[in-house]
Amino acid sequence: MTTPFRLPVNVVMIDFRFYLITDRKLHADRCSLISAVRRALKGGVTAVQLREKDLGTRELLKLSYRMRTLTDEFGARLFINDRFDIALAVGADGVHLTQKSIPAGAVRAAAGRKLLIGVSTHSISEARAAERGGADFITFGPVYRTPSKLGYGPPAGLDALRRAAGRISIPVFAVGGIKSRRLGDVHETGAHGVALISEVFGARHIEQKAGELLSLIQNTFAGSRPARIMNA
Repeated sequence: MTTPFRLPVNVVMIDFRFYLITDRKLHADRCSLISAVRRALKGGVTAVQLREKDLGTRELLKLSYRMRTLTDEFGARLFINDRFDIALAVGADGVHLTQKSIPAGAVRAAAGRKLLIGVSTHSISEARAAERGGADFITFGPVYRTPSKLGYGPPAGLDALRRAAGRISIPVFAVGGIKSRRLGDVHETGAHGVALISEVFGARHIEQKAGELLSLIQNTFAGSRPARIMNA
């Protein structure tokens, strides 16, 4: 008799493949960030990274509380860029670290499993270091040339993304210049999903665009099992 497959109680599911990163300066219709994210959530987005690097601590904290209330309304995950202290304060699901942030291992030591940890990476060595440090997932890129990532040098390309996805065991989200027409190529590299900014927030009708992208992503990545992460 075959025993039914059950996930252990200490497994965290990275149950999203569409990772939305905010940029309040990109909104085509000049709406507020809260309004723009609300429209994206209505379109079906289930994971949002609040990434407003120019805000001071108190401004970011205030916005983070509002974003937590909003994402809770839609049952979506919320990640705070860089500031794990603010992520803990507002009850966010996780923190997203950069290469200039406190290392993932230090965040894990301080926060335990209260937070999921994402890390932005731009090379295979950075991806491996993030995994060794205890990251739950990474973004990797820029895969394509994009204005928001010009400071990171030339695009990494699909081959580098393929190597990253093949050499580490945690989920890899492709970031940088990801467009609807490129989803198939990204999926073929073995990436777990995609992280998007301008493709959503640069659209004139955010809710509609988010819904269209979600449908495309679900269809493109259909059959790929959600990643599982063991809680230590």
